[in-house]
Amino acid sequence: MSLVPPLSPPTHADEEPLFADMAGDINVSLEFFPPKSDAMEVQLWEAIEALAPLDPSFVSVTYGAGGSTRERTHATVARLVRETSLVPAAHLTCVGASRGEIGEIADRYWDAGVRHLVALRGDPPPSAGGRFVPHPDGYANAAELVAGLAARHPFELSVAAYPEVHPEATSAQADLDNLKRKVDAGASRAITQFFFSTDAYFRFLDRALAAGITVPILPGIMPVTNLSGIRRMGGNVQIPDWLERMFAGLDDRPGSRALVAAVVAADMCRRLYNGGVRDFHFYTLNRADQAFAICQLLGVRPKETV
Repeated sequence: MSLVPPLSPPTHADEEPLFADMAGDINVSLEFFPPKSDAMEVQLWEAIEALAPLDPSFVSVTYGAGGSTRERTHATVARLVRETSLVPAAHLTCVGASRGEIGEIADRYWDAGVRHLVALRGDPPPSAGGRFVPHPDGYANAAELVAGLAARHPFELSVAAYPEVHPEATSAQADLDNLKRKVDAGASRAITQFFFSTDAYFRFLDRALAAGITVPILPGIMPVTNLSGIRRMGGNVQIPDWLERMFAGLDDRPGSRALVAAVVAADMCRRLYNGGVRDFHFYTLNRADQAFAICQLLGVRPKETV
């Protein structure tokens, strides 16, 4: 007589894949960085062309530490306006520029047809030793920058938020107070630093709402292309043990790592979706495949092309 218990027939839920019921009723936005070489420019525009059919609500273009990519950022954003139907959002920081210079940059964007800016304090250049020092005639922080830009033109202004606290903040409350100042100054949206704990994001939303912050706070989603790189980019971000286990042994297997990263990111988005989130911001690192695969799993299908 067999001691093995009879197998139970699979339930309907067991029969369907994890993402089978994703309706695709989400809004996607994408972040790119300006190219530093001709080859990187080709890669950037290949990524933009591949992702444009997903009809993102906007695409943002970053600004290097110390304003190091100012002209390349402007050139990329101007080309987006000129050659595509995408809605660009240009990053603009306080670093290394006077209020007058920042105002002139904002005017150039406005004249080019750009109506959305991502206003950030910005990372200091390496020469500053990691310490932010305001320009003598500049903005001291992102809240001041938001107020200055709002007074200059009726831009749509996005700002940064940190579910796991900005590394320079003296406390979680001080960090939240800073976000409130940015919103009160005129920001209409916040985009979070990447994270890997949905609980951290939802707790942050609860605290923000209790503080009177009612603007949308979009989760920033970073597919893990390289775990050591993720640690460098987000020193304050908690890397869960399960994520370490997921990527163990994949350092020399970029293809497998990319597949695992897409599924991990999509599953986190699924859990955020189940918690009511409908807007997602993807840090693409100028690569299309992972962001496209994640959106496919979430039910987002291509629409119009560039």
